[in-house]
Amino acid sequence: MSDAYSPIPELNLLKEFQDGLGGQFFSPGFELIEYDRGLDWFCGDAPDAYLDRLIPFAYATSSGSYYALWRCDDRTDLATLPVIFFGDEGDLWVEACDLRELFRLLAVEPDDPEDRARLASARQKYLGWLHQNFGLTPHDGSDGAERESLTEYTRRFAVWVSEFASEDLLDDVLSALDVEIPTP
Repeated sequence: MSDAYSPIPELNLLKEFQDGLGGQFFSPGFELIEYDRGLDWFCGDAPDAYLDRLIPFAYATSSGSYYALWRCDDRTDLATLPVIFFGDEGDLWVEACDLRELFRLLAVEPDDPEDRARLASARQKYLGWLHQNFGLTPHDGSDGAERESLTEYTRRFAVWVSEFASEDLLDDVLSALDVEIPTP
């Protein structure tokens, strides 16, 4: 039996990096958690067959929000799946088109001066790790194609949720995603 963190090499590398920081954070609130931990943002309103298409892997904030990969199709490279942000206060959005895009977003310098100071040393190590392992730099927000892909993934995610959600849950999801989908 493998003692790898996950079946995704990119996440295994990140787990090794995170463990090497000795408890320091490199991005505000981000922390890998037990891979595929049974978290349910839908509060029991989603059948297991749907929840199985979500793979939680990290806290996104220090208050309980988390990231999950969404198995939007049957691709075998799980690192290329979209990353969904599930907020502890009902927020919901497609954060990144894939893990590498998320890694670039995590590298962006925090806006808060206290976070910048507190995370500076570990963030510098992360920037080096990101470049060394993937040849990537922090996200600069200038990729129009990425924005189009995020919009399409958001629409597809909303349609997927509509397959199982009650009317109230679907209204909450559509409101959180700020998207409309045609109803039958």
